[in-house]
Amino acid sequence: MTRARLEGTFAALTTPFAGDEVSYSAFKENLIKYNESQLDGYVILGSTGEAVSLSDDESLKLVEEAVKVSAPQKKLIVGTARESTRQTLEFTTKISQFPLFAVLIRTPSYYKRQLTPQALKEHYLRLAEGSPLPVILYNIPQNTGVSLDLETLVELAQHPNIIGIKDSSGNLNFLVRALPHLPADFSFLLGAGSLIFPGVSQGAAGGILALAAVIPDQCARLFQLTKERNHQEARQLQLQLAPLNSLLTQEYGIPAIKFALDKLGFYGGLPRSPLLPLSSEGESKVLASLKKVGALT
Repeated sequence: MTRARLEGTFAALTTPFAGDEVSYSAFKENLIKYNESQLDGYVILGSTGEAVSLSDDESLKLVEEAVKVSAPQKKLIVGTARESTRQTLEFTTKISQFPLFAVLIRTPSYYKRQLTPQALKEHYLRLAEGSPLPVILYNIPQNTGVSLDLETLVELAQHPNIIGIKDSSGNLNFLVRALPHLPADFSFLLGAGSLIFPGVSQGAAGGILALAAVIPDQCARLFQLTKERNHQEARQLQLQLAPLNSLLTQEYGIPAIKFALDKLGFYGGLPRSPLLPLSSEGESKVLASLKKVGALT
């Protein structure tokens, strides 16, 4: 069985709120704008989408609305993780009613000490066996406190329904150590916008990026330049974009991403409580960085 190859630049989409309610209309309007970009696809219900703050009903409705307006050439990936294997599989099965490319499943995290490599391996193998859709592993230890180790990744990569990993650890060494042991049709996707040039140069298949939700075409160009081995231009663009990526994903997070979207003609709005709006200091820094990368004049 040949796995569906996943390659390119994918935006980790935000979830717009009007007050404390999901604004499905704003979500669709954003997607229609993204359809004009060079992105290869979108991730809905990921970390950037505040998925942990959404109900199952809200989550299903977002996917339903996305399917209505997403351009047919854009691949749709949906985050379906819950804390238990059973709940994850139930929600993944519900989501499979929609025409999606794959599901993205982060590691469970609440019972950290018991989430051994063996526990994680059995969790993902059960999901891979039961999921009607291809599975992408999601490693984001800075949020979960749980990390997939190399041996576990290599074992899971042998399963035909586990088609890739999104690694947001920011650890390029993990990529370099893993790639020689992974099947050729397994997609290693980066979750750190600062690592696209070095990571893709080493063999990563692309990236699922919060940065790509803010400046989609520049992120897509960075990937393309790197694939074309135009190292000088790619390196220059990577260095240019790195400070903005740091502000959006490390220093200020989702409130900064949403603020940037508001300034760029998308609907950003406010994050859902308990997250707070971006500070005035953060606003000034993000505005200056958007101007520096040419996204604003």
